[in-house]
Amino acid sequence: MLTQSPNPDSLTLGLLQMTSSIDPDENRAALDAGVRDLARRGAQFVMTPEMTGLLDGNKERLRSHARTEEADETVALARRLASELGLWILLGSQAVVVDDAPDSLLANRSFLVGPDGTVRARYDKIHLFDVDLPSGERYRESNSYRPGKDAVVADTPWGRLGLAICYDVRFPHLFRTLAQAGARMIAVPAAFTKVTGEAHWHTLLRARAIETGCFIVAPAQTGRHKDGRTTFGHSVVIAPWGDVLADGGEERGGLLVEVDLSLVDTARARIPALQHDRAYTLVEV
Repeated sequence: MLTQSPNPDSLTLGLLQMTSSIDPDENRAALDAGVRDLARRGAQFVMTPEMTGLLDGNKERLRSHARTEEADETVALARRLASELGLWILLGSQAVVVDDAPDSLLANRSFLVGPDGTVRARYDKIHLFDVDLPSGERYRESNSYRPGKDAVVADTPWGRLGLAICYDVRFPHLFRTLAQAGARMIAVPAAFTKVTGEAHWHTLLRARAIETGCFIVAPAQTGRHKDGRTTFGHSVVIAPWGDVLADGGEERGGLLVEVDLSLVDTARARIPALQHDRAYTLVEV
């Protein structure tokens, strides 16, 4: 079992880049192997992409595999791995059945799991990707998911972690809320399309890091998936000054990154923008 660093400013992060399919068993095998590999390499905290356990645009097939959080085998696997390996794990997201969703809609939910195997925090994706892309691709997440309502920050040995998922990155006010609530890192697990990823992925993530003075940690899906979509990959860790510390490219596998969280205080001292909000009135002329 790994032990946590006594230094809250020093963290070895592992990002797992995946090509999740429509087969949950296949995805769990990849999750198990990937987390174990990153643990062997020294990761203290492993983060996985959006839709780790099942990536499927077919609503009926997706619903047939979805379970409640308590019955979900991918969530259970993440909890077992965290406990066995002594790791923190962010299961980037999983489609789960929830009681408060109308018309059989699901939640797209992140799970933060502590090294004792308990779920320390949950976050349901707030902003749903309903778009028609110039490439002809059409996405309607609201057909399968209900939006979350709560912004979430959680305590870890390295300070507070803010939670976001994929399309949330286009809404900077959410990230500002998380930073002003004390987040030093913000996780953005994603399944970004190749078209939008090539155009905006790095720019958006760097902007969110600079605006908030946070580390942005974004584990991603990559490649051609069995439901027909293609995702961008390029899992990244971005420092508070906007520097890209590591980029996973387009290949599947694990990315290991050493993070110095004291850079959060350094960046915020240089540009204390989080303290400079002012009330204003919109005047339309």
